[in-house]
Amino acid sequence: MTVSQERPPAPATMSRGQVLQAMSGLMMGIFVAILAGTVVANALPRIVSELGGSQSSYTWVVTTELLAMTATVPLWGKLADLYSKKLLIQVSLGLFVVGSLIAGLAPSIEVLIGSRIAQGIGGGGLTALAQVIMAAIVSPRELGKFSGVFGAVFAVGTVAGPLIGGVVVDTAWLGWRWCFFLGIPFALAAILLLQRTLKLPTVRREATVDYLGAFLIMLGVSTLLVWSSLAGSQFAWGSWQTAVLVPAGVLVLALAGWVESKVREPVVPLALFRNRTVSLATLASFLVGVAMFGGTVFLSQYFQLSLGKSPTVAGLMSLPMIFGLLVSSTVSGQLISRTGRWKPFLLAGSVLMAAGLALLGLVDAHSSVLELSLFMFVLGVGVGMLNQNLVLVTQNDVPAADLGAATSTLSFFRSLGGSIGVSALGAVLASRVGTLITEGLGPAAALPGGGSGKVPELSTLPEPIAAVIREAYGVATSDLFLISAPIALLVVLAVAFLRHQPLKTRSGMERLADEAAGAPR
Repeated sequence: MTVSQERPPAPATMSRGQVLQAMSGLMMGIFVAILAGTVVANALPRIVSELGGSQSSYTWVVTTELLAMTATVPLWGKLADLYSKKLLIQVSLGLFVVGSLIAGLAPSIEVLIGSRIAQGIGGGGLTALAQVIMAAIVSPRELGKFSGVFGAVFAVGTVAGPLIGGVVVDTAWLGWRWCFFLGIPFALAAILLLQRTLKLPTVRREATVDYLGAFLIMLGVSTLLVWSSLAGSQFAWGSWQTAVLVPAGVLVLALAGWVESKVREPVVPLALFRNRTVSLATLASFLVGVAMFGGTVFLSQYFQLSLGKSPTVAGLMSLPMIFGLLVSSTVSGQLISRTGRWKPFLLAGSVLMAAGLALLGLVDAHSSVLELSLFMFVLGVGVGMLNQNLVLVTQNDVPAADLGAATSTLSFFRSLGGSIGVSALGAVLASRVGTLITEGLGPAAALPGGGSGKVPELSTLPEPIAAVIREAYGVATSDLFLISAPIALLVVLAVAFLRHQPLKTRSGMERLADEAAGAPR
């Protein structure tokens, strides 16, 4: 392959102030991207009802955004290795703005679902590119402190989104459409801020993106995500749909792997996985997605259906986890930058995450707020020390020319793990709740609207029946965390086998210049 590169300018291409301003734009962009996926959680019942959607529509409003984001992350990462990162992140922010505008003005549920695809593609770009650009302008040794803040922003967007959405929907003079409009000014501000402050050298590689491989990856992943999202709710896990979708998805991904092994510029360079750090960090990221996202996504439902809290209070009850994540993410990032030692923090984080999930396995319908707050704080501290630092150690151990592909690979597998975890554990929850309610009320008992699969409205039910349902959700939620904890222990093992590599002191731009000149990395 012929590669044409312009040698990047001297290392100090961005001042400290410009770096901080550019980071502000990146953080603003990633926050609104995460918010887009979470802010609709408490607003969806009202949105689907007003637009005349069905229960199936309810599922697809969430699933389409997740599909588009997860499936396009690898392609965005590869494009970042070949073309202007600045232009790409502005395009992804622009897609997010367009999708948000269409969603806020949507006259029908079909238009809303379509707009979520645009939001998801833009969100996929932001998820991959923000971390790639951070690595380009800051050295791994300095990146720890910024990765900590990034992790904190990610957590706040994930957990605060449903709370913001609930408040917006409950505010008469706003309404659900503002769930989508709220992020637009921040996205536009991020575009302008990055235009003014982000000064990356032009490094153009004459190469053709493997669009066939990218298409096959997206098709295969989307097939498996559609299956994991709908199995257990729209059709049974052992149904003919499963027999068709799973083999089809695996076959398409196998074909994608074959295509990727034959092209000169693969979207996901398979050679990356020969690197022990990349392989173990990718495995750990996938397991974090399964265990952490798969378990915690049902906490809000537990707070409301088992403990009887309102949606707003349920959102506030997640604050201890946010606080733990904020503190540990920022503090561990600062200490990693100061000492250059990262492995003790990853090990401690993985152990604390497993411990937090195991402690949450003790909850029931009578757990106190103080007890829950302590358990969630432990979990938040663990995740804060672990999540973004996995990206940091991977970026530190790959060639600068592969930063985009390596970073997006980790993000992709974490999202994939989260999707599978949510779907699988959601099916376990539904099955366990159904069994426990039948045991509590007897097989002849029926809930109002029984058989519809809808979550019961406890305020409309007699107290004896409501009490059985509260107990059922308490026990079933505890079971989810008891399943998640052993998965988290596998993360501990993956992290334990990571080799400690000293953090590099040169930014991605400087390393790329060295690689282009044939100097050692």
